[in-house]
Amino acid sequence: MTIKDIAKLSGYAVGTVSRVLNNRPDVSEEARAKVLAVVEANNFKLNSNAKHLKQQASSGVALIVKGTQNMLFADLVERIQTRIRDSGHPSLIYYIDEDDNEIKQAIQVCRERRPMGILFLGSNLSLFQTGFSQITIPCVLVTNSAAGLDLPNLSSVSTDDTDGARRAVERLMELGHHTIGILGGRAEQSNAAQARLEGVRQAFRARGLVLDEERQCETARFDLSGGYAAVERLLDKLPGMTALFAMSDVQALGAMRALHDRGLRVPEDISVLGYDGIELGRYAVPRLTTVRQDAQRLAERSVDILIHQIRDGGGPVHELLPHILLDGESVKERT
Repeated sequence: MTIKDIAKLSGYAVGTVSRVLNNRPDVSEEARAKVLAVVEANNFKLNSNAKHLKQQASSGVALIVKGTQNMLFADLVERIQTRIRDSGHPSLIYYIDEDDNEIKQAIQVCRERRPMGILFLGSNLSLFQTGFSQITIPCVLVTNSAAGLDLPNLSSVSTDDTDGARRAVERLMELGHHTIGILGGRAEQSNAAQARLEGVRQAFRARGLVLDEERQCETARFDLSGGYAAVERLLDKLPGMTALFAMSDVQALGAMRALHDRGLRVPEDISVLGYDGIELGRYAVPRLTTVRQDAQRLAERSVDILIHQIRDGGGPVHELLPHILLDGESVKERT
């Protein structure tokens, strides 16, 4: 009999069984009793060599961050690290480029550091569909929903990006803007960009309008320079643009600088509406109007769900958190 056999018979995860056998305190009394009952009934003896190897493994929680200049992620990383530390575990942080493969990185982390669980901050869901089966420890997607993937060890905590983007564009339309430019990431590589683009399309369809994606949309990396360069291209191909929706605040802030350098005023000439609600937007001139995600709640729930899965097992959990359309000074009615 192996630890995996005990896990199957007791109904708990392998990690939970291992902590019971090693007399760890971070296990519920109910789980401890059920696991020990299976151990006693089957006269299981823990192999001392295996126990020694297990003790050499990391007890940390890994965080894989996709994108090195995303300011929302920087805020989330700090909050997540604090929550992990409060749970009694060390954190292992790995930064990768937004075009890199997070699943390959996770497989390497599992092989080299053997973490208890993994949090993914930023993700491409198509990569999870093809390679995630090699990862067997509990994992949580942060800011993207994994509800449709049906993976037994993958939970998620996210904001409804489609609804948030729809509300943002509808606000611009309510203020009389019809020639609206859109800045976003590449939909084939970013599920957040894909979901937000769908929200934009919904807003246009609800008004009986057609979004001309070739003329009205520009893709950019989720950073300041990406937003700056993309809005310059957009200005050249969309004359008469009166409003801009950027799928991240950092893109919006980069775009505002580009507009200023072109001699255009925000919001007098072009209104700008962002997405994320990063703190820097509050100090921009003008103060940025944005769709705010609750970074504190995203961090807390993501870590709490992962720690629960590590300690007690159970099926995946998928939570959708509310967003807020936060008024600033960068949007005004078209006159």
